[in-house]
Amino acid sequence: MAYLLGCENVRLEYPTKRVFDSLTLGIDDGDRIGIVGGNGDGKSSLLSLLAGSVEPDDGRIMRRGGTTIRTLEQTDALNLEATVAHEIVGDVPEHTWASDARIRNIISGLIADIPWDSPIGELSGGQRRRVDLARVLVGESDVLMLDEPTNHLDVHAIAWLADHLKSRWPKKSGALLVVTHDRWFLDEVCLGMWEVHGGQVDQFDGGYSAYVLQRVERAEAAQTAEQKRRNIMRKELAWLSRGAQARSTKPKFRVDAARELIAGEPPVRNSLELKRTAISRLGKQVVDLVHVTERFGDNTVIDNVDWLIGPGDRFGILGENGSGKTTLLNVIQGSLEPTSGHVKIGKTVKFAVLSQHLDELNELGSCRVREVLSRHKTRYEVDGKEVTPAQLLERLGFDAAQLSSAVSDLSGGERRRLQLMLILLDKPNVLILDEPDNDLDIDMLAAVESLLDTWPGTLLLITHDRHLMERVTDDQFALVDGKIRHVPGGIDEYLRLVEQRSAEPKPDKSARTRGTASRSSGASDTEHKPALSRAEERTLKKDLASTRRKLDTLAKKADALRVEMKETDPSDYVALLDVQARLESIEHQISDLEDDWLRLSETLETRAPE
Repeated sequence: MAYLLGCENVRLEYPTKRVFDSLTLGIDDGDRIGIVGGNGDGKSSLLSLLAGSVEPDDGRIMRRGGTTIRTLEQTDALNLEATVAHEIVGDVPEHTWASDARIRNIISGLIADIPWDSPIGELSGGQRRRVDLARVLVGESDVLMLDEPTNHLDVHAIAWLADHLKSRWPKKSGALLVVTHDRWFLDEVCLGMWEVHGGQVDQFDGGYSAYVLQRVERAEAAQTAEQKRRNIMRKELAWLSRGAQARSTKPKFRVDAARELIAGEPPVRNSLELKRTAISRLGKQVVDLVHVTERFGDNTVIDNVDWLIGPGDRFGILGENGSGKTTLLNVIQGSLEPTSGHVKIGKTVKFAVLSQHLDELNELGSCRVREVLSRHKTRYEVDGKEVTPAQLLERLGFDAAQLSSAVSDLSGGERRRLQLMLILLDKPNVLILDEPDNDLDIDMLAAVESLLDTWPGTLLLITHDRHLMERVTDDQFALVDGKIRHVPGGIDEYLRLVEQRSAEPKPDKSARTRGTASRSSGASDTEHKPALSRAEERTLKKDLASTRRKLDTLAKKADALRVEMKETDPSDYVALLDVQARLESIEHQISDLEDDWLRLSETLETRAPE
């Protein structure tokens, strides 16, 4: 493979910190490298050094002549006065870029919902991030350096980006360096890993799964003093090797070696025991959504939803950006009154919410971390052992010196971990996590997951981190077109659902209100679809009536099952799961039948015989 660029004996220092010391690295054609490490360890600085935007204090950066590098930084430098079109394709004529299938695919994959002529200054932060990413990908490059490219992308967009990067260059050509804490993305895209720590970079073969295995192997061989860190990674490895990654068609680590290392390691979660504990704390009812609809003006975010959330349920909520996931969480916890329908919240429910923002810590800004901890009980039981708040915080990566720091002086990741710990110290029994992975590096995500494994209660999670979603939840539900839809196949099934919806022709939303007036004016879709014959109309009406009867029958069965659920002995875990499974099956059938009913109704309305 041809050498592209690298560094030799590089040293980089800032006034208060030495970042790298005598660092030597090389990047060849065909390399696909994921870069991981703790917050502040120098991952972004490494990209800046290799890209040439930062000069080393010593050593040299080497680059093969003619090598083109394009970089995505954590903050964009887009011109606020320019349009989206100009920032992405510049002054290139439309007929030139529009004839390039690769450019069209990038635009449709990342910014299809952003008006092409919108000024950058009018976009949200997330939209600007996607425009910047599209700008970087549109250009030709030998080396791509991406710093947190999955930020502000939903699950579907992250899957699209992974596919794009895997097919961007021919085999054994081009090079990718990516900094991200999205572990699924690392496993999907990368063929090698660099771990940045202590001024050095350790290199590993394979993706994230292989990196976890090799790290455990090295820790076992060296018998290091990092016992706690190793245990967390052993637990992570146990989940990886027993879960979806080990069954994938693209294994990234040696299964036999992994099994040998985790021999005797217990399952990640004792779901049965956690369920029993949750039932004893919560009782029969947690949250029931009954015919809930939430509208903002003419926009229906939640559409006549029935959803039962029980004790010990660990649900992940999927949906595209802007689909209403956060609104759904607000309705569930009672902070937002639904437009119609009602939310039944159990008498024993105690909510705790980890929001996307850190506003809850602002009032504690001048307090020392030690002072904040002193306001809480001195002992808590975690995983069957009594621990102090300080010990609990230590499990989340804090050292003794940080306990004397002011809350306002903590980094974003440290504040996020402190926020989570304070929530858990209040002993809630329903935990709502909205993008909890923000500002956390990979090691801290593993620590948070390990802590959540032993948390006994109902858990609702929104995240675009696919690994986190699959790791800490037992079932996933998608919010699609205002409906809650169970996806037993997890994120893969959800992505197939999104692809199917994208491939389907968009219904004419105004058809219902135009009625016969639009048909007589010739403005409807009937100029492309002929009117129904009388026989076809009669058949459709019969199908519509049959569908209506089936819906009524299934609705009665669902109501009966909800009653059965409430009357079931809360300690009978097996019976509860059986009722829940039957209810979910019926709700899935109802959702499909409602889609059929809507399709038949629109066909009758828009193509009725004249």
